[in-house]
Order: sequence, then structure tokens, then C-alpha cells
Amino acid sequence: MDFVKETSERGVTERDFELKVDSELVPGVLWTPENADGTRPTVLIGHGGTQHKRVPNVVALARRLVRHLGYAAVALDAPGHGDRVTDPEAAERSRQALQSRIAGGTGGARGDRQFSPEEAKAWTERTRSGVREWRALVDELSSVPGLDEGPFGYWGVSMGTAIGLPFVSQEPRIAAAVLGLAGLNNRPGGDDFEKAARALTPPILFLFQWDDELMTRESGIALFDAIGSTEKTMHVNPGGHVQMPLFERDAVEAFFRRHLGVANQ
Repeated sequence: MDFVKETSERGVTERDFELKVDSELVPGVLWTPENADGTRPTVLIGHGGTQHKRVPNVVALARRLVRHLGYAAVALDAPGHGDRVTDPEAAERSRQALQSRIAGGTGGARGDRQFSPEEAKAWTERTRSGVREWRALVDELSSVPGLDEGPFGYWGVSMGTAIGLPFVSQEPRIAAAVLGLAGLNNRPGGDDFEKAARALTPPILFLFQWDDELMTRESGIALFDAIGSTEKTMHVNPGGHVQMPLFERDAVEAFFRRHLGVANQ
């Protein structure tokens, strides 16, 4: 984990880094309180599909956790996203296709997306790589002074759940996770995804949109039902996939405070 750039603004220090995982160089950002001293929890933030580590909702959540709770927060570019895009034209087509699906949706009643063999393979490989990279990051953070004692939390909805749910189910160092905007449907590797959901044990806050254009209500409820954690809560709001109310950030903050505690400053 090599830090390559550092800036500070309004009490938050932001450090860009590169994480070597097998043959991949994974770009990331670590946010901590300026002049941080002592130990503190760390929340890993997974971005959505076609997004990147610096998308506004990721940055806003990271800075909020730092300023309000004294936490550290960290984000990575998922495989094929952000600074890891190798085919900009293909990435733009994917972004437009996703926007088209959202714009043409009918409140979660369109049915499941159909994947070509190539898309299914890419989805599965991205998920496996993403899980491996998050686990490697936790290994690295466990040697960073002030962060090494944990605890660690995870936040990620939509694609952040597609990758994050299997990751959390395999990583015992994650003490609590916020997931959502996902369901049990015909996703590639769907059987493994359901098994991972049933294997979850940490407390889970599950966020869902009642009129989500990308999945049915039934699939979201089925995923929540499959989650194996003894403590789990589902928040459902009206609106589409990208219309989650900002007040849910209050719930996220309260959830992490309850399960990860506060910084020892």
C-alpha cells in the first residue's frame, strides 16, 4: 500500500494510494481526521456500477464519517472502473445503458436483466477480483498505525453490494455492514450470492428503494430474508434506484456508531 498524494481540507486528510494485488495495481483513497492521533474504526466504502472511488456520494459519506465520528474511511476503484477503465468507449456505453434502464423502468416491475455469456463472465470475474482486493486492503490497513486494531465496517449498495456482500461473508474482521439496492434474481453466480447472504453473521443495515427500476421488490425482500445475520434491519423508501433519501445517511451514521463505537482520540 503506497501513498502517492496527500491533501487536507476542513479537518479531513485525504491520501491517495496504490494497492498491489497479484498483478493489479488498485487505486484508492484513505480519509482520516487531520492530525489524527489514537485509534479509530475504519469504514470501507464500495461504489456503484459505472462509478468510481471519488463519486460524490462516496466522498460525502467518507468526509461525514471522519468529521462526525472521527472514523477513517477508504474507497477503491472496482475492477474496470475509475482509473482502471481500459476501454473508455465501452465504459461510456455501459453507463448509458444503465441510465437507459433506469429511465425506462416501471417501479421494479420490468423483470430481471438478461446477461450475455460475455457479460456474465465479466460480472463473475469482477466480483471475485473485487472481493480479493477488499480482503487485501484490510490486510494492509491492519498494519497502519491507528487503524490496525479496527474495528472495520463496510458500506456499499448496488454494485457495492454485488461485490461487498460476498466480501463481508468471507471476512471476519468486518464488524458491521450497510448493504442494499440489490436482490436475489438471475444475476450471474446467483446461487453463490445467495449462499453468501445466508452465511452473513455481522449486523446488517439493508437499504432498498420500493420503486427500484433495476430489480423487483420481491427480489429485494428475498435477499433481506436470506441474510443470515441475527441482527438485521431493512429500510425501504419510495423512489427509484438513484433516489435514496439523504436522511438515510443519518441512519448509516447511527448504525456504525452503535456497532463500531467511537474513535479513541
